Formats: sequence, C-alpha cells, structure tokens
Amino acid sequence: MAEECYNNGKHFVLVHGAGGGAWVWYKVKPRLEASGHRVTVLDMAASGKHPKTYKEVHSFNEYNEPLMQFMGSLHENEKVILVGHSLGGMNLALAMEIYPQKISVAVFVSAVVPDTLNQPSYVFDKLYETALPDAGKDNQRSMEESTNGPIMWVHFGSKFLASTIYDLSSIEDLELGKIMYRPSSFFVSDLATAKKFSDEKYGSVRRVYIVCTDDKAVSEEFQRWTIKSSGIEDVIEIDSDHMPMASKPHDLCQHLIATALKYD
Repeated sequence: MAEECYNNGKHFVLVHGAGGGAWVWYKVKPRLEASGHRVTVLDMAASGKHPKTYKEVHSFNEYNEPLMQFMGSLHENEKVILVGHSLGGMNLALAMEIYPQKISVAVFVSAVVPDTLNQPSYVFDKLYETALPDAGKDNQRSMEESTNGPIMWVHFGSKFLASTIYDLSSIEDLELGKIMYRPSSFFVSDLATAKKFSDEKYGSVRRVYIVCTDDKAVSEEFQRWTIKSSGIEDVIEIDSDHMPMASKPHDLCQHLIATALKYD
C-alpha cells in the first residue's frame, strides 16, 4: 500500500521498521504535508495492509519489493528523500544500490546501516551484541521454511512493545502498536549470502543519521557504532524512544524538513 499527496515541495518516502507498516508514520505524514511536501508511505511485504502473509515472504528482496517497485516507477529525473526507521535502514541500502541517481539524501532514523566491507548481515551481528538481555522475553519466535532456507520470524509481545519500543510514547500509541504489529524478520541468513554494497552506488548517496538517545531497542551505543562504521558525518540527535514518529513527531519532522532543504 502506498499513500501519496502531490505538492510542490520535496518528496519524502517513509519506510517503517520490523513488524511495522505505513501506519507508524500517521503523525509525521500530515505534518510534512502541511508544510507543503509530498509524502509516500509504504508497507513492505507482509507488513501493515500488505496482502502477503509472513509465510509467503522468502527473502529480504521479496520483503523489500514494494520499495523497489516504487523506486522503479519514479520518472527518470525525479529524486526523493528516503527515510528509513530501524530495519528500514537495510531497505534504504538496497534502494541506494539500485537507484542512487533517484535519491537526493537517505535519512536513517535509529536504523541499521550496512557498510561496504562486510556482508549485509554483519550489521545485525553487531546489533545483537548490544541487545538488552531482558528485552523481548515475551516475544514469540518461529522458523519457517522458504525457497532460500529457514527464516526466523519474531512476533512481538505486549511487554516488549511497552518496555522497549514505546516506553516513552503515549499509551494510545502503545495500544495501536499492540493491534497493528505483524511478525517480522531480519533475514540474517539470507543477507549473509547477499552481495556486499558498493562504494560506487550505495556509497555515493548522501546520508544523514538521526540518533534516538533514549532508544532501548537499538541502543545509542550501537547507533554510534553504525554511524562510525558506515562513515556518516551528518548526525542529528532526538531524545526519544525507539519510535520518534510517535513520541517526538514534531522534532522528527523539523529535522526531516531541514535535511531536505540542506540537501536540495
């Protein structure tokens, strides 16, 4: 599902994180549009209102198809601002590798950012090293067979969402998350055999990182590490939990608009 508003401003494309959907941007989209910008929000495969079930998604490329189809549909000279939250950073990386000429700037919001030296899965190995030992105790996991081998899917529990994802957000946003989150995967085994990203394409796109300083899901330690390892120099801070689009939508929008103008 893609929702679009056509204006004369910049064109933002917002990509959700693991288990989320286009719905996570419900506070951000109207704010950006009210400032005169065009906004596209996407559901990745088996996310949000996308019709596929998680058992029908067999690789990260399949999961990322909605973004790649959208990027392919853009006019030859059209450029967008890609914004990826959490796992959405990997979605951005794939789009940057294939369509670097269509992206004016990529904005990573408390997100994973792969480098060009290691396999794409390496960034998740480092993420696991900084994970809180007690986080996710009520999450449920399942292994599903696919054409590319078994995939681990995680079904987020209510306690995990409350203590780690929406801990500084409103009770209403937490309840929305409990209703809307779908099973998710990092596709680590699949990404472990994927091609490395290139400096010539992926590395050529201008990048900005927004650090969420109170994030319990993707720790600030990891965020600082991924910024350094990927060579991002433009860094912004927001004192929010893992979901700044819920807990600090105004601040997030202001930074996105400033970034769009800076990288015009």
